[in-house]
Amino acid sequence: MSDPKEQTRKWGFATLAVHGSGGADPATGAVSRPIYQSSTFAFKSAESGAAIFAGEEDGYVYTRISNPTTRGLEQELASLEGGEAAVAFASGMAATSGVILTLAGTGKNVVLCEPVYGGTHKLALDILPRLGIEHRLVDGLDLVRLREAVDADTALVWIETPANPTLKVLDIAAIAELTRKAGMPLVVDNTFATPYYQQPLALGAQIVVHSATKYISGHGDTIAGLVVTDQETADHIRNDTLRDIGGVISPFNSWLLLRGLKTLPVRMDRHSFNAMRVAQYLSFHPKVTRVLYPGMRTHPQHEIAARQMKGFGGMVTFFVKGGRAEGARFLNSLKLCTLAVSLGDCDTLIEHPASMTHSTYSEEDLAEFSITPDLIRLSVGIEDVNDIIADLKQGLENI
Repeated sequence: MSDPKEQTRKWGFATLAVHGSGGADPATGAVSRPIYQSSTFAFKSAESGAAIFAGEEDGYVYTRISNPTTRGLEQELASLEGGEAAVAFASGMAATSGVILTLAGTGKNVVLCEPVYGGTHKLALDILPRLGIEHRLVDGLDLVRLREAVDADTALVWIETPANPTLKVLDIAAIAELTRKAGMPLVVDNTFATPYYQQPLALGAQIVVHSATKYISGHGDTIAGLVVTDQETADHIRNDTLRDIGGVISPFNSWLLLRGLKTLPVRMDRHSFNAMRVAQYLSFHPKVTRVLYPGMRTHPQHEIAARQMKGFGGMVTFFVKGGRAEGARFLNSLKLCTLAVSLGDCDTLIEHPASMTHSTYSEEDLAEFSITPDLIRLSVGIEDVNDIIADLKQGLENI
């Protein structure tokens, strides 16, 4: 009899996203995995309960530790990312904190390749120093400086690629080789690309982090985070950090993410198609001074993106003529595009990073990492692209 796991390894990404790594629910045969909305699970016997607690027998105890619906989600994403195991969290920041607090402690340092999401930046700036953990900010494109920043006390190197909000693209394979030689793990925030367009583990990274709130959910109705890595590290993150700090995802949210994963390839292809069309339109608009989209040859790291990404995603960054006041007039005049933070929804979302998602940065850091007052971040949705462009056109007329 053939091994079902061997069969899934031969499937394409879209087939795997729809049918999953484990098939129908093993307990009931349900095609859609059930929501096990229970805090507690009964033991078959006192002996079985003791064995489960000791890790000698597989089973469920308490949803803060594990849950069948959440385990299904973890198995699905690990399979799609090409990892051994995954750990689900209540938010992207819970996942980020979980990884860093598992790997780093007092006297250690973490190296962040800027820019990173504002919440990650604030964690490094305000929380890690209280725990005796130093943070070092470097430009990940400068491998010489990055090599100089790591030392024997470096617990990890953290990168986002494409980065939020500048869409800077870093060479995962090159940085992974550097961290491998230096003896510390590379953590990649893969939120913008998703496993459909980019697989950091195959390029040498040890850990992948997602704000699953974004493209994995796709519908703006769930807050969640996911970490994918090897089994030993996943067990370490779950048992030594997640279960004690308690940033646990609810079974219902796990189910919503399982639903979102089924349509991830279809949605990402539409996001990417629309984003390219929007970026091309904005590139020739007289009120726009610059457009950044990894799929365009004008992007400074287009060659890196083309080498390590299957597609270029739905995020577009552009700079409007004038400054913050002109940008505000533009944003306030939009009718279809929704002025809101977050990204990856079916809806087109637009925001001003310097005053919103990255407002935790100092003015000096904003300037250093090119998050200027004229920068606008656009999460291109899956609407009719002509309608998106028409709304941007009428909005730009107000500048």
